[in-house]
Amino acid sequence: MLAPPAASHRTVTEDDAARLLHQLSLDPSTRTHTPRWRGWLLVLLVAGGGLAGWWYWSKPAVLAVRTAAAEPVTDRPPADQAVLDATGYVTARRQATVSAKVTGRVAEVLIEEGQRVQAGEVLARLDPIDANAQHALAQSQLTAASAELDDLRLQKTQAERDAERAETLAARKLTSAQSVEDARLRVTTLGARLHAQQRRVEVARRGLELAEVALDNTIIRAPFDGVVTEKAAQPGEIVSPMSAGGGFTRTGIGTLVDMDSLEIEVDVNESYISRVHPDQAVTAKLNAYPDWDIPAHVITIVPTADRAKATVKVRIALDVRDARIVPEMGVRVSFMEQRTQADAAPAPLPGVLVPASAIAGAADGDRSVAFVLEGEHARRRELELGQQYGGNRQVLRGLAAGERVILSPAPGLADGARVRETTGDAAP
Repeated sequence: MLAPPAASHRTVTEDDAARLLHQLSLDPSTRTHTPRWRGWLLVLLVAGGGLAGWWYWSKPAVLAVRTAAAEPVTDRPPADQAVLDATGYVTARRQATVSAKVTGRVAEVLIEEGQRVQAGEVLARLDPIDANAQHALAQSQLTAASAELDDLRLQKTQAERDAERAETLAARKLTSAQSVEDARLRVTTLGARLHAQQRRVEVARRGLELAEVALDNTIIRAPFDGVVTEKAAQPGEIVSPMSAGGGFTRTGIGTLVDMDSLEIEVDVNESYISRVHPDQAVTAKLNAYPDWDIPAHVITIVPTADRAKATVKVRIALDVRDARIVPEMGVRVSFMEQRTQADAAPAPLPGVLVPASAIAGAADGDRSVAFVLEGEHARRRELELGQQYGGNRQVLRGLAAGERVILSPAPGLADGARVRETTGDAAP
C-alpha cells in the first residue's frame, strides 16, 4: 500500500500576521462621522407614525342618527288623530259561486276573469239534449190530451142533442121513457169524462211547464250585477250543484262579486275594543297603495269574540268606490277620534309620548329599551310602556319630557356609542 503524500504547509510568522491585519484595517481619515441624535430622531418619527395610524384605525366610528323629542301625554290624543290601529282584509258582502241547478255537460262558457256582467246575463250553457227530449215528450202529451178533450166535447154536444130529441118524441108518445133516460145518462157520463179529461189536459200542461223549466236550467245566468273573479269550468266538463267527489265534477261555472258591496273586516284585540264605536271615522290604507288614504267608517261591531285569538271582528264601510280596491287585499286601518271645541282640555297623564320607531327590544327579548342622545353619545334606557296612540307610544317610566330619543336605532348600537344628530329622511 502506498502512503499518502505529505501535506504541504507553510508556517505563518508573527510578522506576516501583523502585516495582514494592517491591510484589513480602515484608514481613520476615510471614515464619515454620523451624529447620534439623528438616529434617535428617526426612531421617534417611525414610532409616532405607528401610534398615529393605530389611533386613526382603532378609534370608534361616529354614527349618524335622527332624533325626536319626548312629549307629555294627555288623556286623549289630539283632534282627528288615530286612537287605534288594526289590520284586516277587503271582503265582499255579496259574492256567489254560480252553478247550474242540474247536472250536465258544459256546452259553452261565455265569461272570462275581470268581465263585468249584468243580472240575468247568460254566463254558460249546458248540453240541452236530454232537456229537449223531455220537453218534446211533454208537448206531445199535452197535444194528445187536448185532442181527446175536443173529442169528448163533440160527443157531449151530440149526446145533448139526442137527449132533446128523445124528450120531444117522448112528449108525443113516439118513444119510450127508457130511451129518454138512456139519452140523459149518456149526457151525464160524457160530462164526467169531459171534466176528467180537462184535468188530464191541465196535468199535461203542467208537465210541459216543468219540461220548459228543466230546459231553462241548462242556461246559467248571472244572479246580480258584478265582476267575474274566477272562471272555474270549461266546455266539455261535467258540472253539478253537488260535488260528486274525486275532482272530476265541477260544482260551479265561476265566481261573481258585487264590487259595490266591498267592505273591510278587521280583528281588534278585545282589550282595545272600547275605543271603537259604530259610525266612527276610519282611515284605511291598502298594502298595495300605502300612500292612499281611503275615508271609511265603522258599520258595526260583530257581537261575538274569537276565543282563540282574543279578538272581536269589526266591519268597516268604504266611503269611496275605486277600481283599485279588490277583494282579499290586505289593509291597515286607523280608528280616528274626532273632538269638538266643546270638549274639555285633556289632562296630562304620567309618562311621555315618543315615536314607536324609537323603541327597540333588549338583547334578552324581555324588555323594551330606547337610546337617548346625551351630547355626542347614545345612552341606553330601559322602558315601561303604556298605551299605543297611532304611530306613537306612551312611555310610563324611563324617559323624561324634552329628552331626545334616537329613531330606528341600529341593531349594533351600544350604550355610550358616539353618535351625530342629522336631519332629513336619511337612515342613520
